[in-house]
Amino acid sequence: MKRILNILMMLAVTICSANAQTAKLVLDKTASVLSNKGGVTANFSITGKNIGTTSGKISVKGRMFQATTPQAMVWFNGKTQWTYMKSQQEVNVSNPTEAELQAINPYNFINIYKKGYSYTMKTVSAGYEVHLKATDAKRQIQEMYITVNKSTYAPSQVKMRQGKKWTTINVSSLKKANLSSSVFTFPSKDYPNAEVIDLR
Repeated sequence: MKRILNILMMLAVTICSANAQTAKLVLDKTASVLSNKGGVTANFSITGKNIGTTSGKISVKGRMFQATTPQAMVWFNGKTQWTYMKSQQEVNVSNPTEAELQAINPYNFINIYKKGYSYTMKTVSAGYEVHLKATDAKRQIQEMYITVNKSTYAPSQVKMRQGKKWTTINVSSLKKANLSSSVFTFPSKDYPNAEVIDLR
C-alpha cells in the first residue's frame, strides 16, 4: 500500500511539473511575441477597485512603455516614469515599483514571470489561462491570471492581485511597430506650462 502511495505521489509531482513547464512555455512564446525588436502597440482597458475603469492606447518596447488615457499620459524609459495629469497640467516623476508598472503596463509580466512564481495552466474558450502564484510572500504582485490566444500567443487579459485587491486589464488590437526610444521619454518641450513634481 505504501509503495502504491509513493507511486501516486511521484505521478502527481510529475504531472504538476509537466503542467508548470507547459505553462512556462506558453509564457515564453507570449514574451517572444511581445519582444518584437521594434516594439508593439495595443488598445487596453483597466478595471480595479481603487482606479475605477479607464481605457487607452499603449506602446511597448522591451521594458519601456508609453500609455495614453483620457485622464493621463505615462512615459517609462526603463527606469524613470513621467505621469502627466491632463486636468492639472502636472507631471509626476518617479521610479515605479513592480506593482505600479504592472498596473499601467499590461505587458510588464514578461519581465517578472521567470523568477519567483509557480505556474499552472488550463485551456479556456479564449485560449490558455496561465495562473502565476508568488513563491515569495514579499512579492508585491502575489497572483496573476494571464489569458493567451491559442494561435497567436498574444495576451488578451491580465488579472493581478496586490494584497486583497484585484486589477483586470483587457488588451486588444496588438500590432508590431517600429518605435523610437525617444517615444518613451517625457517630451518636456511639448508641455512648457506643466508643473514638474519630482517624487524620486
